Amino acid sequence: MSGSLQELPVGIQNFAEMVEGGFLCADKTAFLAKMVSRRGVKAWFLARPRRFGKSLLVSTLESLFTGPRELFKGLAIEKRLGEEIFAPRPVISLDMSDTVTDAGVNEFRRSLARLTSSSAIWREDENSVASSAPSSAAEFIYEPDPTLSAAEIFGDLIKTLSTRSGRRVAVLIDEYDKPYLDFVKKPDEAEMIRETMRNYYGRLKSKGKYISFIFITGISKFSRMNIFSVMNNLQDISINSDYASICGFTHNEFTRKFAAHLEEAAICLGISRDDLIEKFKDYYDGFSFDGKTQVYNPFSAALFFEEKAFDNFWFESGTTQTIAHYIKDKRLTVEEFRGISVPRYFVRNPGEMDSSGPASFLYQSGYLSVRAGESIKQYTLDYPNREVYESMSRLLVDNFYDEAQIAEGKREKLREALKSGEASALIEVFNQFLADIPYDFYSKAHRKALTIDGIEITFGEWLYHSNFLSFLVGAGVSARAEKHTCLGQSDLVAEYAGKAWVIELKMSRNGNDGAVAKSSLKQIRDKDYAGPYDNPILLGIAINESKRTIGAWEVGYKTRI
Repeated sequence: MSGSLQELPVGIQNFAEMVEGGFLCADKTAFLAKMVSRRGVKAWFLARPRRFGKSLLVSTLESLFTGPRELFKGLAIEKRLGEEIFAPRPVISLDMSDTVTDAGVNEFRRSLARLTSSSAIWREDENSVASSAPSSAAEFIYEPDPTLSAAEIFGDLIKTLSTRSGRRVAVLIDEYDKPYLDFVKKPDEAEMIRETMRNYYGRLKSKGKYISFIFITGISKFSRMNIFSVMNNLQDISINSDYASICGFTHNEFTRKFAAHLEEAAICLGISRDDLIEKFKDYYDGFSFDGKTQVYNPFSAALFFEEKAFDNFWFESGTTQTIAHYIKDKRLTVEEFRGISVPRYFVRNPGEMDSSGPASFLYQSGYLSVRAGESIKQYTLDYPNREVYESMSRLLVDNFYDEAQIAEGKREKLREALKSGEASALIEVFNQFLADIPYDFYSKAHRKALTIDGIEITFGEWLYHSNFLSFLVGAGVSARAEKHTCLGQSDLVAEYAGKAWVIELKMSRNGNDGAVAKSSLKQIRDKDYAGPYDNPILLGIAINESKRTIGAWEVGYKTRI
């Protein structure tokens, strides 16, 4: 990286380290100022996907209450630091991802007790209460009764810290749901974890008079974890438009903050700055939590500029095996979650992540994002951007094979067939792919709804259509479904290596594969699906339903005059 460029905070979640190191970041302190100064509300909750900046927000609040004021020089909140509402106070800062969850429930409980015992931050000296700008903060020395449970230690610590300091305490809890999510595939242990956490978070209510401010983050909203009955005025800002960009970069923030990085990356990739921004937006923008404001994923943005390459950074950084097993167990297709309509209450209360349907699971995990619906009572869910859509498509195909290397070999053959322009080569690859799809995938998938976006279609046709599209997109091919023209919409359009393929597929049920293939090709011509493309390859396909393979195909060409 050029020495003139501001360094990127890859993996840095500590606010003080970010500021002191001069790393590039967006100023989100105006949101925090609004929260801290809000009268009548002292408990806040924010749900966001993993690696979206939640921990940095918690660290920023920790510094606001306990750190040197110099850290906030030039930031939006600086001018308000003299107000009493922003006065320093003792903090209990808990990162639940620091608990031990791989050695059983009892060890988890012990680790939670240890974490709680060392979570207090306050300078114990004679000037602490009077100081409006403590120069540094240290761990509050607290030695609990070893016979107490983690919940009892938590409650006693809140009271002791407030009493000894003479101030009410700020409680910051990051990744509140992480312990439960780590046990979610073990129902009996998961219920014990949930009960432990219910009792633990319940102390926030019983010790409320000693607390001035609460901020809790997680990736999901478990009503049974008790935090939503902790305080009557808990403010959930997860889908609140006023806080929609509290995490991530808006487009304006991105183009302003990364201006120099964009120039360097454009030169490195040999494209214009505008083309780079357009492609970047397609890959990494599109996360929305209120249906209106869209933000870039901060993790993928930083890694792109580190590596100067478009890749699926956010998706691959997480627990891909968890989502892979979920997709496989449920026999999900990628396309069934595109543009699905949900009521507004679903977005605010999507249900328990461990027991609700796939749409709830994918939405709460961050793989589906919110879009505006057809009315004020509706939202639409869809994949936020190409990174997530392509990754989900790739994952679906990977599930059909025992080894990732085999799946990648299939994708390479697909790319070679598209590049060759030979229809026979592409049909061969498609048929090999169909042969690899497990039998029970079809039987389980067939029990799903037949209506997509309000249009009644033959389900079998849609199932093949969806899997072909996932195969193409997962291979890094520019592919779209139901591409609209003035006369209708084609099933698939794939563009790769300078060649455009316009594909129409139909089901053949009566042994008339050839006639069906001819009909598919004729429809492409009659409806002029290939109109927008130069020298496209037209491919009509007949799927033999009984054999679950391509029974016949017809190829054609159209040269633009």
